Amino acid sequence: MNMPTHIRPRTLLLTLLASGALLLALASALAGSSSYAAAGKPRAHVASSYLTGLADQQTEMFTNPLWTQLHTKIARYIAPYDAAVRPYSLQLATAWIHAAEAAHQQVLVAFYHSEYTPTKMPSVAVYQRDIQKFIKLFPHVRQYQPWDETNRGTIVEVIKGKRHTALVSPSPLQSAEYYKSMRSVCKGCTIVGLDVLDQPSVTPTLRYIAQFKQDIARLKTVMPSIWGLHNYSDTNRFQTSRTRAVLAAVPGQVWLTETGGIVQLGSDFTNKKGSGLTRAAKALSFMFKIAGSSSRIKRLYIYDWTGGVSSTRFDAGLMNAKYEPRQGYVTVCKQLHAAKCNVKVAKN
Repeated sequence: MNMPTHIRPRTLLLTLLASGALLLALASALAGSSSYAAAGKPRAHVASSYLTGLADQQTEMFTNPLWTQLHTKIARYIAPYDAAVRPYSLQLATAWIHAAEAAHQQVLVAFYHSEYTPTKMPSVAVYQRDIQKFIKLFPHVRQYQPWDETNRGTIVEVIKGKRHTALVSPSPLQSAEYYKSMRSVCKGCTIVGLDVLDQPSVTPTLRYIAQFKQDIARLKTVMPSIWGLHNYSDTNRFQTSRTRAVLAAVPGQVWLTETGGIVQLGSDFTNKKGSGLTRAAKALSFMFKIAGSSSRIKRLYIYDWTGGVSSTRFDAGLMNAKYEPRQGYVTVCKQLHAAKCNVKVAKN
């Protein structure tokens, strides 16, 4: 879901594909959601039971006064697993991580597809070699995820009427192997063992988790104590069932490593008369209720800061394309008890 404004053609392709996958996964989940509905409002625990931060791919966030006044301490970045050996990918990652560290953020890095070979999963040896180089380049980063949204599946694009595989995702066994590799090269690191998307139907996600746990046992490595969840479907459908199901399926902590209020998803949830913005702000408010509903949820990474980039088809930004605050920003600002939350909000 990383959507930089200035990106190379391959990165733009992946951005569009990732957004397309989210379109398929969430379109039915988001349709017609206007109230807290069937599941009811989750009961919140003490707000201080979890940390809140932002996930974004652009460095602008760290110099924006509106971000500064949120007083967050954590931030998340998604890097290609081979960024250390790809100069352009490394340039982007270096700029972002250095900006985050200068802003005194605790950085969580999630690895993902190569921008150059998105249809090929790396061998365990190649993956381990490349991430080890990355980890050595950034000695102050001590929190990692082996792979972002492992259960995304295979993404197919249609070009001139023909279907082409454009993106593949790791199997549960590959995810387990990558996790084991990361443990071997990042001693003392905090590792979020598995990162999954909830999806409209959570059943495939639960099957993926169950198989991953079996593979972890077969590989004779340590079961993760921290798990990542992107609960867009729950957040934007104003429900809690998927989040609760994942919590029941895994031991230890759960970090909401990516979630947010959807402003626009393809041709749906457009900003006509501000309706998309209003709905996203309500979803963000509900997101905080979900995060506070379990003492096992320890992190919340809101995606994302920068919105309004029409070419991405996916928009969950707290800012618009001109970095002007939206209603969702005010919701987040007030929730975090930051000062000066009364700002003039954008209409797009």
